Amino acid sequence: MEQDAYDRISELVHAADVAMLTTVGEGGALHARPLAALQERFDGTLRFLVEDPSPKLEELREHPRVNVAYSSKRGYLSMAGVARVVEGEEGAVDELWGPAAEAWFPGGREDPELVVLEVLPESAEYWALTEPGVVAAAKAVKAFFTKEQPDVGENRVVEL
Repeated sequence: MEQDAYDRISELVHAADVAMLTTVGEGGALHARPLAALQERFDGTLRFLVEDPSPKLEELREHPRVNVAYSSKRGYLSMAGVARVVEGEEGAVDELWGPAAEAWFPGGREDPELVVLEVLPESAEYWALTEPGVVAAAKAVKAFFTKEQPDVGENRVVEL
């Protein structure tokens, strides 16, 4: 993957507060759930704090292919890949732990039901806003009158 695409994906991951994890349930039904985006750095792997047991983990253990979507003022990102529960890796929870995690996991970082969900992305599609908000808004207004699609960002599909 090109460095500029990696940098754009990393920027979009960091800009978001919430990610939507989509799992495959019984009969192929898709279930999307919000997860706090707590990861400080993106290194090619997505990580989240979750409770085990939970319905989402039951589903991904049966069908590990997932999608993770992010939305922020910087743009949108959708990543497809394979998920797994990280168990027994020293420091895995600590990497994500902070004040935001404490609100969701009152049992603390030592809670036996607290685990790390790791997603190994295989592909990504992003829509990154490359124009400042005021410029993007002006281009959108112009597009309304000219009936032309505004160019306010970059859309790209990337194989990871």
